[in-house]
Amino acid sequence: MLQRFLLLSLIPYVFLSMQAQAQTPPIQTPKEISEPAPKQPEQADSTAIVPAPVETPTSKNSLEVRLKQLEEEVKQFRSQQPQPVSTASESAPASAEPFAWGDFTWLNGGSRQTSRLLDSKYFTPQIDIDTNYTFSLNQPIDNTIVGSTATARHNELSLAFLGAGGDAHIGNVRGRIFFQYGARSTVVPRNDLTVLRGQSDLYNAYRYLSEAYAGYHFNKLHGINIDVGLFFAYVGLFSYTQFENWGYQASFTSDNTPWFFNGARLQIFPTDRLKVELWLINGWQSYGKFNQLPGFGYQLLYAPQEWVKLVFNGYVGTDTQNNASRVRFHSDNSVLVRYLNRPGSKGISRAAFSATFDIGFEEGGGVTAFRGSHDAGNCTETAPCEQDFISTMAYHMMWFWQNRIGWMVGGGFIRNPGRYLVLVPTGVAAATFDTRSGTEFTGWDLSSNVSWFPTEQLTFRAEISHHSASVPYYSGPGGVTGPDGYKCGGLYDPDGSIRTCAPSSWTPDLVSAETKLIFAALFRL
Repeated sequence: MLQRFLLLSLIPYVFLSMQAQAQTPPIQTPKEISEPAPKQPEQADSTAIVPAPVETPTSKNSLEVRLKQLEEEVKQFRSQQPQPVSTASESAPASAEPFAWGDFTWLNGGSRQTSRLLDSKYFTPQIDIDTNYTFSLNQPIDNTIVGSTATARHNELSLAFLGAGGDAHIGNVRGRIFFQYGARSTVVPRNDLTVLRGQSDLYNAYRYLSEAYAGYHFNKLHGINIDVGLFFAYVGLFSYTQFENWGYQASFTSDNTPWFFNGARLQIFPTDRLKVELWLINGWQSYGKFNQLPGFGYQLLYAPQEWVKLVFNGYVGTDTQNNASRVRFHSDNSVLVRYLNRPGSKGISRAAFSATFDIGFEEGGGVTAFRGSHDAGNCTETAPCEQDFISTMAYHMMWFWQNRIGWMVGGGFIRNPGRYLVLVPTGVAAATFDTRSGTEFTGWDLSSNVSWFPTEQLTFRAEISHHSASVPYYSGPGGVTGPDGYKCGGLYDPDGSIRTCAPSSWTPDLVSAETKLIFAALFRL
C-alpha cells in the first residue's frame, strides 16, 4: 500500500519534469551553428496542414526509466523500516487450560477421549459403564474373588461400575457430582473401617458417591482451584475408572493404595505444564477419622513435553484405631514415557511405558520402619515390630492399526510387613486373616491384555492376570463364605460383627495364588 501511494504521488512530478524538458530550447552543436538554415520559399500557403507532433520513443523510455527508479527508491525505503519481530508467545499463545497444549490420550490412568459429545456452557455430563465377566481358575464355590477392587465375582456377568454425573462450571464456580452403582460401590467402601466409629451409617451415606465436591477457580497464574468434598485419589497411578487404564486388574501398588479422599484440596498451576496439589483430608481412603488429627498430602504433576509425564504423591497421617501416636508416611512416584508416535500407521502406531515405585512406613505406637522384629502380637514401644511398605510396578503398552488395537503387558511386586495396606479378604476370611503388627506379606503379579478401541467412547478388553502371595490369601475352591457357598445375616451387622451360617469349626479356603481371565466392555459418554 505504501509503494502504491508513493508512485501515485510522484507521477505528477514526472510529467511536469518532462514538460519542462520539452519547452527548453535544445542546445546546438558546433556543426549546427556553422551550417545555415535551409532557405524557405517566399510564398507559403497559410492554410497548409501542419502534421501533429508525434510522441517520440525517447519520451516514453524516459518515463519508464523514471518509474523504475521510483520503484527502487520505495523498495529501499521499506527495507530501512524496522520489521515486527514475532515472539514465541505470539506465534503460540498459551492455552487457558493447563496441559491442553498437547496430546495426552496415551497416558495410563488418563482419558483417551479428545472431546465430550454432550458438553455445554454450564455443565459437562459424564456416564461410565464398566461390565466384566471374570473366571477364576480356583473356581471358588461361593463365586467370590478376594484381594481385588476391580473384580468381585467369579463366573458371572457383573456390572462392576456405573457412574453418572458430570462437571458444573458457572463462571468461576466449579463442582462435580459422580454417582456410582454396581459391585465397586460395595467392594471399595468395605475397606474403610472408620465408618464403624459412632453412628450415622456412613457406609450407606457415601457408598453411592464416587466424587462430590464444590469449589472455586481463581484466574491467577495458570489457574488456582479450591475444592471441598469427595474426590478421586491417583496414588498408585491407576484411575478409579477402568476406562482410563491400560490394564483391568491393577497391580498391588495401585490396588492397595487409596482410590478416594474425603476433605479439601488446593490445586495450583504455576505454568501450563506443572500442577501442585495439596490435600487436607480425613485419612487414608476413609470417609471418617480414626484419630483427632487429619491427614495431609500432596501431588506434583509435571509434563514438560507431551511424550513424558512425572507424578509424585505424598501422604502423612494417623490411621490406626485407638493409636494416635502411630504415624503413617507414604511416597508414590511414577514416570510415563511415550517413545513412539505414528498415529497414521496401520502397523505399530504408538508405544509407551509406565513405571511406579512406592515406599512407606508407620512409626510409633509399637512399630518402626525397616527394622524391628516380626513377632506378631508382641510389638511394644521398647521392642517394636517392622511396619513398612515397598512396591513397584511397570507396564508396557503398544497400539496398532491407527491406535485401534492395544496390547499391554506388565506386573509388580509388594513387600508389606505388618500388612497395614493389604486388602483384607471378605467373608469369614476377614476374621481369620491375621493383620496384626509383626506379620509379613510379600507378593507379585503379572498380567497381559488385548484391547479393541472401535471409537473414543468404547473399549473391549480380554485380559489374563496372575497374582501370588507369600501366605494363603486368595479364595480357593472352598470359598470364604461357608460350606455350601451361601451366607445368612449379611457380612456385617450394624455393630460391625461378622455373621455367617457356617459352623464354628469351618475355616475359609485361602490359597496363595490365583489366575483370572477377564473380559470387559467399557463405555464412556
